[in-house]
Amino acid sequence: MKRTKSNKLFKESENYFPGGVNSPVRAFKAVEGSPLFMVKGNGSRIWDVDGNEFIDYCCSWGPLILGHNNGAVRKAVTETMKSGMGFGTPTVQENELAKLILNNNKYIQKLRFVSSGTEAVMSAIRLARGYTKRDKIIKFEGCYHGHADSLLAKAGSGLATLGTSSSAGVPKPFTKETIVLPLNDEKAVEAAFKKYKKDIACIIIEPVPANNGLLIQDKKYLKFLRKICTENNSLLIFDEVISGFRIGFEGAAGYYKIKPDIATYGKIIGGGLPVGAYGASNKIMSSISPLGDVYQAGTLSGNPVAMSAGIAQLTECLKKNFYEDLNSKTDEFVRDIDAYMKENKYKATITSIGSIWWISFSNKFPIRSASDIKASTMEKFKVFFTSMLNKGIYTGPSGYEVGFMSSAHTKADLNKTKTAICESLDLVFK
Repeated sequence: MKRTKSNKLFKESENYFPGGVNSPVRAFKAVEGSPLFMVKGNGSRIWDVDGNEFIDYCCSWGPLILGHNNGAVRKAVTETMKSGMGFGTPTVQENELAKLILNNNKYIQKLRFVSSGTEAVMSAIRLARGYTKRDKIIKFEGCYHGHADSLLAKAGSGLATLGTSSSAGVPKPFTKETIVLPLNDEKAVEAAFKKYKKDIACIIIEPVPANNGLLIQDKKYLKFLRKICTENNSLLIFDEVISGFRIGFEGAAGYYKIKPDIATYGKIIGGGLPVGAYGASNKIMSSISPLGDVYQAGTLSGNPVAMSAGIAQLTECLKKNFYEDLNSKTDEFVRDIDAYMKENKYKATITSIGSIWWISFSNKFPIRSASDIKASTMEKFKVFFTSMLNKGIYTGPSGYEVGFMSSAHTKADLNKTKTAICESLDLVFK
């Protein structure tokens, strides 16, 4: 595979950006070689500056549920741009996208658009603290919620101790208000509430943790979180930046039929453009300014171009059998790969939910906690990833990243991908 132009561009980019990139995982530090510079995407395919063509399962890290350069989305964006790029005022598109979401999601009554998933989560945390008049929050190891200060925390030394910073530049007092617990551990949550009962504003969790492998949680555990929050007058936040509109239009809340107090969204609702949102009941959202005393604002919030892309994409997602067809396609894909792994007794598993899938180089199943993923398995992923690239398949450049199916992936794409995965597994375990 040619990388001459990508290598040259990456060397140049190191003069401009820390590590040569504008988001760390893009630097290919978890795999081999320099990152690829993409110049074009269409349907299920992407092309780099060297002319290499790939079937893409990264899908811009999840937003492109319709595939690249979808015609309906492109048309909506182009038409909107003819009238201007943004106004800093209310627009018709904001109303239209909000109506589309709220009319088809019974778990929220009002929402606020922002410009990223990180901003949505940061705002949701502030809302929970302002609404409850409490300061402490509970988060879980293995769940990523963006790079806001209070969420860049890792577990302390004991079961219910306060978190410590996982990044330089985060003041200790910020993480001292964050309790970091292991996933899938009811006793740890109970111990935290026993110790900090009247101080906990909220629990935040990815109901489908998909930033550190695919750590599918038991419904019983999620229902337990709902119950303990209700009993202690704390709020439950579902971070649905990845799972929202991905495993179904109502996301994990609809999939599990569990109502969070606040939900955060991003990715898919922007149709590939920068966007985020958070939503809750009328009562909770009334705490947000200008109605309430929880301040949050954004110059580009509700940008009409991003709203138009979201309207077009979500309209497609609401078409009859969209999710049934997409999820069924993913299920068949995963079943075939799983059968090959078992037939050859490979120490690897493939997990999926909706149209999200993940390969782990371990026989442990299910994997529900980040601690179940051994760092040593990432060496196998390096070999696997390089082999897949050479066979024309692009996935996230880290063994902790998940794969995403889109409606643009064809049967021919999936057959080629399955062959590439099986051959790459043979190489890993030869």
